[in-house]
Amino acid sequence: MAILPGRRLGPYEILSAIGAGGMGEVYKARDTCLDRIVAIKVLPTHLAGRAELRERFEREAKTIASLNHPHICTLYDTGHQDEIDYLVMEYLEGETLAQRLLKGSLPLEQVLQYAIEIADALDKAHRKGVTHRDLKPGNIMLTKSGTKLLDFGLAKLKQEVAPGTPLSQLPTMKSAITGEGTILGTLQYMAPEQVEAKEVDARTDIFAFGAVVYEMATGKKAFEGKTSASVMAKILEVDPPSMASLQPMTPPALDRVVKKCLAKEPEKRWQAASDLTDELKWIADDGSQTAVPAAATAERTRMLRRWALVAGLACLAVAVIAGFAVWNLKPSSSPRPESRFTVTLPPGQQLAGLDSGPAVALSPDGSHLAYVATQSGTQQIYLRAMDSLETKSISGTEGAVNPFFSPDGQWLGFFAGGKLRKVSVSGGAALTLGDAPSPEGASWGSQGMIAFTPTQVSTLQQVSDAGGTPQPLTRIEKGESSHRWPEFLPGGKAVLFAASPTSSNWANAQVAVQSLGTSERRNLVQGGTSPRYAPSGHLVHAQGGSLMAVPFDPQRLTATGAAVPVVEGVLQSPSSGAAQYSISATGSLVYVSGSVQTTQRRLVWVSRSGAEQPLAAPARTYRNPRLSPDGRRVAVNIEEQETQVWLYDLSRETLTRLTFEGSANLFPVWTLDGKRIAFQSNKERWPNLFWQLADGSGGLERLTTSEYTNSPSSWSPDGQLLAFIEITPTTGYDIGVLRMGDPSAGSGQVRKAQPFLRTPFTETVPEFSPDGRWLAYVSNESGRFEIYVQPYPGPGGKWQVSTEGGTEPVWNPKGRELFYRSGDKMMAVDIATQPSFTVGKPRMLFQGPYLPTPGTLRNYDVSPNGQRFLMLKASEQEQSAPTQINVVLNWFEELKQKVPTGKK
Repeated sequence: MAILPGRRLGPYEILSAIGAGGMGEVYKARDTCLDRIVAIKVLPTHLAGRAELRERFEREAKTIASLNHPHICTLYDTGHQDEIDYLVMEYLEGETLAQRLLKGSLPLEQVLQYAIEIADALDKAHRKGVTHRDLKPGNIMLTKSGTKLLDFGLAKLKQEVAPGTPLSQLPTMKSAITGEGTILGTLQYMAPEQVEAKEVDARTDIFAFGAVVYEMATGKKAFEGKTSASVMAKILEVDPPSMASLQPMTPPALDRVVKKCLAKEPEKRWQAASDLTDELKWIADDGSQTAVPAAATAERTRMLRRWALVAGLACLAVAVIAGFAVWNLKPSSSPRPESRFTVTLPPGQQLAGLDSGPAVALSPDGSHLAYVATQSGTQQIYLRAMDSLETKSISGTEGAVNPFFSPDGQWLGFFAGGKLRKVSVSGGAALTLGDAPSPEGASWGSQGMIAFTPTQVSTLQQVSDAGGTPQPLTRIEKGESSHRWPEFLPGGKAVLFAASPTSSNWANAQVAVQSLGTSERRNLVQGGTSPRYAPSGHLVHAQGGSLMAVPFDPQRLTATGAAVPVVEGVLQSPSSGAAQYSISATGSLVYVSGSVQTTQRRLVWVSRSGAEQPLAAPARTYRNPRLSPDGRRVAVNIEEQETQVWLYDLSRETLTRLTFEGSANLFPVWTLDGKRIAFQSNKERWPNLFWQLADGSGGLERLTTSEYTNSPSSWSPDGQLLAFIEITPTTGYDIGVLRMGDPSAGSGQVRKAQPFLRTPFTETVPEFSPDGRWLAYVSNESGRFEIYVQPYPGPGGKWQVSTEGGTEPVWNPKGRELFYRSGDKMMAVDIATQPSFTVGKPRMLFQGPYLPTPGTLRNYDVSPNGQRFLMLKASEQEQSAPTQINVVLNWFEELKQKVPTGKK
């Protein structure tokens, strides 16, 4: 019987149903003691009605609860109430592997990553004496932190309905989470000993593991049939086709590992999951996974020893290069078939600058690949001819991000040191073309102009490829805050770009096109970023970790039809909108495997001398932390599919979600009494100012009704004034002040917003001084971001506080000192206001790799006593950077098949 929302099982309040299956019903619930979301699995009555099974269930549940592993769904608790037995588990967000496999096979990098995680989880369980017995895609959850194994060890209880029950009469083995199918769905992952009802052990899980990896790599089940009997017969008697026969790019070593997993006799399989983990890590790390057709190398692989691996790979690389050369030189009147291979970076190199833009770029003719990588601590651009083994570094590109080619392929543009630069591919000095303090994309047009985004909150600018003064290219429209990732169309008279309502979350961005020299702009695709034009007649863009395509007419600047996914598993940054791919005019595609990349961060205290003390809060995708006035709580954004405000209680060490209305609630700011939190919300079309009670009661109350984007920054000490940022099409980022009136008057009262600074420059992050008489802010009027102070409400003078660039000003709550950031340095400067306003010499307090900002907001806060700083730091558990680049030759033929344009 279903349990209705609101009912409690022990301390757990049911919120909603998730699913149901043979192992019972699953509900989303709230743990009222620890104030966290959990999953409740209510067990079926055939368990609750038999005392011996309940006792065994409780014993095994204790063992399963001891499986503390990052890739095993945690079992928190068990309970019994009103004849209901239930489990309390970790609540997971994501999709099951079964759901993902409906889209087809996974990229090799993901196959290896998931396989290593699953094998490591199995090893942990097997060492504790726990066998899963029902390992299958429906019991593997894909989350932002990787895989999570579900239903550990519970299948054995499910099968023990009565001694001697035939297999065909067992309860349906249906995943409670996914609602996946019938007994056939489980049969396809059963080992022969399970089919024959013999004793099972850890090696049974290894067989199922092999079947899962087989399906991830090929998109096909290892054992298929029209009936249960035919599937069982294949499991007992037939070996599945080699993975290489279904997916030619499968590494021979991976094919061998899976084949051994699927051995019919347990003695011939891998005997321990730890052996599997070691073997898979070797494949992932050693380069033997270089994607070349396995069938063509199988005989040679059998003859080689591991000590000869490097020589073998060199031979394979030569074969790939030779094939590439023949491919490009051979004349053909008919469409050439698509060809795929993988470029593995030289030892010691890792792709870098992935959040700052595309780290890979193809020359227009597809003959050269440029990429940004780190080696021996130095980040720079490397260039590789596609018909050569040689990779060379480009001098003068140290610290570079976002490489892009000139139309003739003879120059490389890039950003470094806050500048837009170019360098010849044949060598020479790098030339500076203009300023770009925090760049977000560039494109080199055929008319000798470069379109680029100089800051994270800028419109597009254009500058001559010989240098000069940049000119505006686009204008911010209502509800927008940033334009990025330009792409010139052929002829250089129009440019594609991405526009977003926020600068830090690009899930709701849109792709637009702007004609040069006119005001004509068209919005083309909602939900996309990083647009590229393919001469096959397509607009390609990134969305949710996939490349999407739609027919596009570059003359009429129109897109027709719905966007269709054409490449799955492409690395994408949700915070910047950058996607890791590039397309040549000749039909080649390069991309980096991955998905929507989220950066897990930790909240850390940092003293004035730089000593760190991490908070107990778990690593999440935090941004914009603000301390409550009493210093006991932190309001912070967590960026997931939605960006919401969460509260962290420093004494209780609990993290709870505050906002639920709207999909983007950003930049929380506490009122001075700590009772409310103001923030930007997209609940009502344009991102405007709202506030909400900090105890979670009540809903959102709107504070401004502007047709432009508003973001809160700071309160005056009497709580009557809220300094905020407004982004308009004419002057960009401006500073306004909202007069609140009586908070008890409710939403019907009149609140008046007035401009404070409105100039053609960017003015942002207004911060009231502790006495309310001064306003510190950031401006780029000097050509770069600096910190300024003006009296409030004025009139009066203006004083520049920083001397070598500055962002994110915050007053010391005790007064007479102003903090700000300059690059990765935390700076402090003494301020005196009597008898006149004077500024001391800026001094560095500490330096470190803490989360920066685009200059128009702040990502840290100061303790009430002014002695500690609450900073954000990337988690040490972040995955290592990619070392492979996927190459697809003649990709346009596949593109035209998947997304017909109607042209011949």
